[in-house]
Amino acid sequence: MKAVATLILLSLFVVSCNSSKSTAKTTSNGNQKVQDTVRIANDSLEYEILIIEPGFNSWLVSTAKPEGFYSQQYMENRNRIYVSEWNQRVLQPFRYNSSLYEQQIDYQPQIDYGYEVNYKLYNYFIYFQLTYKQRLGPFTPRI
Repeated sequence: MKAVATLILLSLFVVSCNSSKSTAKTTSNGNQKVQDTVRIANDSLEYEILIIEPGFNSWLVSTAKPEGFYSQQYMENRNRIYVSEWNQRVLQPFRYNSSLYEQQIDYQPQIDYGYEVNYKLYNYFIYFQLTYKQRLGPFTPRI
């Protein structure tokens, strides 16, 4: 399989191709989330991305702007800025928390990842910034 996009956020993995889905697991008492997984796949580009972040999927569904609110170009522009800053922080583990910025993201601006990937990646960056009180760009993250 040709891996066109290797986007890695905390625990993002490139594996095989399939349709997209979301899952959330809870503890045995059914009250607390243990894991929240968002899966993005595109058969034509041959990649799959998993975002494993507690609370992200429920935040995406309940709080994020709906799909179609932002244009793909807007999100691509923001994602380029966020990825660039993210990658700089990965390279500075003594300055930035290495448990937050574990691995670089290979986001190539010349590749059209499609709306869904850009939407979920953009919203992950917003979620990340709001949740961990980080700022990855020159603008304040908001919903």
